[in-house]
Amino acid sequence: YGADAWALGTVMARGVAVGAPPDMYNQKGQDWSQPPWQPRALEQVAYLPFRDLLRNVMRHAGAVRIDHILGLFRLWWIRNGASPADGAYVSFDHEALIGILALEAQRSGTVIIGEDLGTLPDGVTDYLNSRGILGTQVVWFEKEDGRPKAPESFRRDVLVSVTVHDLPPNAAYLAGEHVTLREELGLLDDPEEVRAEAARERETVIEALTSRGIVPEGADDETLIAGLNQYALYTPAALMAVTLTDATGDRRAQNMPGTHKEYPNWRVPLCDGEGQAVMLDDLFDTPRAQRLFAAVREARG
Repeated sequence: YGADAWALGTVMARGVAVGAPPDMYNQKGQDWSQPPWQPRALEQVAYLPFRDLLRNVMRHAGAVRIDHILGLFRLWWIRNGASPADGAYVSFDHEALIGILALEAQRSGTVIIGEDLGTLPDGVTDYLNSRGILGTQVVWFEKEDGRPKAPESFRRDVLVSVTVHDLPPNAAYLAGEHVTLREELGLLDDPEEVRAEAARERETVIEALTSRGIVPEGADDETLIAGLNQYALYTPAALMAVTLTDATGDRRAQNMPGTHKEYPNWRVPLCDGEGQAVMLDDLFDTPRAQRLFAAVREARG
């Protein structure tokens, strides 16, 4: 029901929304409540709306992160009124879309980072890298045999971060609050199984940090969060992101995938651990932020 859907109605699909199938983080699947491009209609207009979108974004950016870049290959379509679990994949001409993306990035001198997370079709990551597009690796998601992946095993051609906007801040994640919140919102089929897995995840992450001497035994959460950011910096990744919520101790999630009116997505102000708003002008003068950035600088050295 937005202006884009109205203005671009001829190249948007009607009666469907995009989303994602069920997975361990959203057992009921996700409905993002927005219409997809109509692949054939987009082709018929020579992809001009897509090109214009990219040009507008890159005009004022040195780097652009494309959320769910898998959508340039295929998108999970859901009929209006249907469950996200009953959706289906619809394919796109990824060579055309990514060719335009690469061309516009070259024209504007923009670095492109693709969020190549989730259920990946074969060859997606290699194809993106072959076109000069960086991928994404998140410490919480990278595992080997159920344990955190060693930082040395991460890829070079990525943006690495500890967490991502679809998870609660690390202070809440370490406390297991992401499970409680999803249970309250009715997003879990088996909350106890997910809660037990979250506890195991925390234990293995702390063990990985202590075994490398990054944090001491019995470290508090602030120290653990700083250690997680240091762990990310020990990877060979080309770029690394530090989330602002780690600098403030914020605990509230910015976005809860799979929700619409149930949660105030993208309307949560940056706060400290007590829920008090933190202004950006004040952020870098706060003791917690200074301690985190000092730890990051130490790891960079």
